[in-house]
Amino acid sequence: MKLKVSKKLFISNKTKPIIIAEISANHCGKKNIFLKHIIEAKKAGADMVKIQTYEADDLTIKSKRRNFKIKSGLWKNKYLWDLYRKAQTPYDWHDDAFKLAKKVKIPIFSTPFSVKALKFLDKFKPSLYKVASFEITDLNLIREIAKKGKPIILSTGMAKLNEILNAVKEIEKVHKKIIILHCVSGYPTPEDEANINSINLLKAKFPNKFLGISDHTSDINSSLAAVALGAKVIEKHFKLSDKIKSPDSKFSINPVQLKELKIRSESIFLSIGKPTTKISTSEKNSFIFRRSIFASRNLKKNTKITDLDIITKRPLIGISADQYFNILGKKTKINISKHNPIFKKYIKS
Repeated sequence: MKLKVSKKLFISNKTKPIIIAEISANHCGKKNIFLKHIIEAKKAGADMVKIQTYEADDLTIKSKRRNFKIKSGLWKNKYLWDLYRKAQTPYDWHDDAFKLAKKVKIPIFSTPFSVKALKFLDKFKPSLYKVASFEITDLNLIREIAKKGKPIILSTGMAKLNEILNAVKEIEKVHKKIIILHCVSGYPTPEDEANINSINLLKAKFPNKFLGISDHTSDINSSLAAVALGAKVIEKHFKLSDKIKSPDSKFSINPVQLKELKIRSESIFLSIGKPTTKISTSEKNSFIFRRSIFASRNLKKNTKITDLDIITKRPLIGISADQYFNILGKKTKINISKHNPIFKKYIKS
């Protein structure tokens, strides 16, 4: 199984996890900061950069009605319109973003939050699209994204299994190039609610799909744990520094953390290896530390061996210690001096 996600990036069981740096609202409303995120994400080792394509009216209605006010959490007492107006990545920034990403040689793609946004992205020819957790039930939007024929990353925060299945089925009416990300839509997500084992559940339900994580914790531990469970895509919100104060900054990682995530995720992936009992190259010189059977006292020819006559010691130069019980009761062919290894040729069959 293999999936192409950009000109030079593929996902397969043999490839290292792909690290996606999500800029989101960390630009703080400033285009120069937005563009700098792309450069710094590349320097820190991200494999891809993701942005969000929407303006406030793509997501909500400008209203001060009670139902439009956020009642708890990180954005408590903010109205939806005001939050999205502050967090949006304006449409007229996209051209420079895609040009810069091409210049610094890092693939860039986006989450379209409306059909209008999807159509707008057409001219940039992104190699894949993302469906955000909050949009997983918007089957019309999902259908329109699927029609583009590009791979789709599907985030699953708050989603019940049947909702994930419905979204997958909608995409599969067009194609099967889907990457499913485990996600907890808590901002930030406490580590004890990260529920990384959900990846095993997704693995059982979607055995033919690549899996990953969209991690909203404030650190990289959950992402690394996900790699150990087979995650092929790691998405983390990214900020230039801890000085950034944005709607997303509390669950975003800085360049030092991003670089560490890249290095450690690759190390974990390499350490997982294959399920095998084959002797590895690094083990071959360690057989000297295994035990073999030695004479615990001087043994004359034709001695019937008892547990008083033999002992197991390092190194492995005679009969292996696992043959201890098999040689009890057998007779010696020759005289064997105390502390000498016992070889098979010294024992009568």
